[in-house]
Amino acid sequence: MLRALSIRDIVLIDALDLELRPGLNVLTGETGAGKSILLDALGLALGRRGRGEMVRAGAGEGSVTAVFALAPAHPARAMLAEAGFEAEDELILRRVVSADGPSRAFVNDRRATTEALRALGDALVEIHGQHDERGLLNPGGHRALLDAFAGLDGERAACRGAWRALAEAETRLSTAEAAAAEAARDADWLRHAAAELDAFAPEPGEDAALDARRRLLRAGQAIGEELARAAQEIGPQGAEGALSDATRRLDRAAASAEGALDAALTALERAMTELGEAQAAVEAALHALDFDPHALERVEERLFALRALARKHQVAPDALPELAAELSARLAALDHGAERIAALRAEAAQARAAHGALAEALSARRRASAARLDAMVAAELAPLRMERARFATEIAGDAPGPEGIDRVAFTVAPNPGAPSGPLARIASGGELSRFLLALKVCLAARADGLTMIFDEIDRGVGGATADAVGRRLARLAQEAQVLVVTHSPQVAARGAHHWRIAKTEDAGAMRTRVALLAPEERRDEIARMLAGETVTAEAQSAAAALLAS
Repeated sequence: MLRALSIRDIVLIDALDLELRPGLNVLTGETGAGKSILLDALGLALGRRGRGEMVRAGAGEGSVTAVFALAPAHPARAMLAEAGFEAEDELILRRVVSADGPSRAFVNDRRATTEALRALGDALVEIHGQHDERGLLNPGGHRALLDAFAGLDGERAACRGAWRALAEAETRLSTAEAAAAEAARDADWLRHAAAELDAFAPEPGEDAALDARRRLLRAGQAIGEELARAAQEIGPQGAEGALSDATRRLDRAAASAEGALDAALTALERAMTELGEAQAAVEAALHALDFDPHALERVEERLFALRALARKHQVAPDALPELAAELSARLAALDHGAERIAALRAEAAQARAAHGALAEALSARRRASAARLDAMVAAELAPLRMERARFATEIAGDAPGPEGIDRVAFTVAPNPGAPSGPLARIASGGELSRFLLALKVCLAARADGLTMIFDEIDRGVGGATADAVGRRLARLAQEAQVLVVTHSPQVAARGAHHWRIAKTEDAGAMRTRVALLAPEERRDEIARMLAGETVTAEAQSAAAALLAS
């Protein structure tokens, strides 16, 4: 429900604060007083198009703030949560328009997009009038209106769920068919590549492990070569042979040396002993290293082959195991694809049949409800002096979709024998207003939590017909808050709350003022609507009678 509307510096309104009420709120005033300005200003807060020329002359910017009370289950709560706003019992929509054109939007005092403001506005307020192309005159919304009238929320949800399941099944099928077709095109290459990778059997992290092993083996080879050369230089062909030769020479000379060589021979003996220990230690080190001269060759061969295979398939070496698994899966899809595709086709056919059954049941409910709605609208048209008109809810076949298989359109034939057609094109201005009202009264169950605005919907009617319009607006206001801009005294008399819009001159500038009328003021305003410029006693009496009826 719209609780309050605050307008600052919009067209002829410098400052206006309205506290609106539940039930039927009527707004009256002379032509040109500014009733359309009020609705245009509200439209700004609801995200409608804003223009810099709407700002009051002399002001830098104008603003409109609309405050709504939200019921616990109001759809706007979910929209707020989805957009990242906190949903509270009070919702404040504000729009600021600069004189040079740009505008800013706010939701609960937080910056928002105009699109978010408009989406919330659509959920909160319906504006009905002769130029309304988004409400009852929009055929795109007629199916949802019929479903709401029939109470088909559960059936629609089931149909949407079945459509999602069908879409998912068809996606799985198309993906499998595409994979099978691609695999069939590349069958020879796929089999060769999969076999090559399976034979090579790359392992995760193998490139880094082989590289580290290669560096270690290359270092070990250099150490082994040095030890081997040292062993050779210490052995019989090196130091050991030289010491042995020296010892033999000294032994031959010692017989004649009279003991002069004993110390030298003793030293050589010690040297041979130490040399033997050194030789043993070098041989032990060589044995401990146990260097396999072919190990480095094998590691490098594996490493270079791994990297060559990665280059061939244009992937990193570590991605080869994943590629091998992928190619194996594609090969399996090729070898067993026919069975998989047959199963997926059966699954899709089953999902299609399930959606079809739900859509057919939903269509049958819609057709039954359409007949009931047509009868109810016909009953409402008679008191509105349109008993010869025919309203029909036409249901035609449509391509299957989440909402079923129906295309729904509200049509009218204003006179017997006249062809039926869309509301907006067939009905004249006054007829259209009454059609909209009759239809809205019948669809009142959908009005929970809505504020409905009727802009001069009583245009072109008077007397008993206008009274019938007023009675239906009052009945509609029992289900939702209703605001009606009217020139009809019969409609104004049915209001629970009455505002008068007037244009006044203030310091040489024209201003629009809005005032809530007391009971005596209501009688005077309705008398003015009846009599015109000169209000007579008879008009006062007639106004009192209308208020009392």
